[in-house]
Amino acid sequence: MSLWRGGPLVLASKSAVRRRILEAAGVPVVVDPADLDERSVEAARAKDGTGPEMVALWLAREKALAVACRRPGFVLGADQTLALGSRRFSKPASPAAAREQLSSLAGNTHALHSAVAVAEGQQIVFETVESARLTMRPLSKDFLDSYLAGVGEHVSTSVGAYQLEGLGVHLFERIEGDYSTILGLPLLPLLAFFRKAGLVRS
Repeated sequence: MSLWRGGPLVLASKSAVRRRILEAAGVPVVVDPADLDERSVEAARAKDGTGPEMVALWLAREKALAVACRRPGFVLGADQTLALGSRRFSKPASPAAAREQLSSLAGNTHALHSAVAVAEGQQIVFETVESARLTMRPLSKDFLDSYLAGVGEHVSTSVGAYQLEGLGVHLFERIEGDYSTILGLPLLPLLAFFRKAGLVRS
């Protein structure tokens, strides 16, 4: 017997990790990525003083609404921001940028803010942002060389230049927070919303 009681959830993201998290939880997914210039939206929000948590939530809302105008039912948007103190990081554009970013994060504790928003029509019916704190160990040049060679092009697919579910776990000495939040999809509050909406058996 399936726990999911509705039609497929529309995921307004091309993230394979988010899709795997949902499908592992028994949520059927249809992927329809939002056509959104994320960096422009992020820059605009940062300019007006919006904090990193709300930037992530703003992006999640915009993605969900962009796809909900062409899709019936619930549409899920998600995004994640990374902050080291007052400095924000985006997905590195190149291995050189990833190296610089990892060098800045090494030996420090940074925050990951993961947001989800669910839209139905042109209305946001659920949203949340959850945070985790990750302490990266000091990293030698030789280690960074090996790490970047090992992850290859995947280094540019996440905001932190790492995937905790893969080789990125070697970067850390301490992690505080929910695992799904670190991967970019705060699953427990999302499932609580789905239960309340009658989409998941309770």
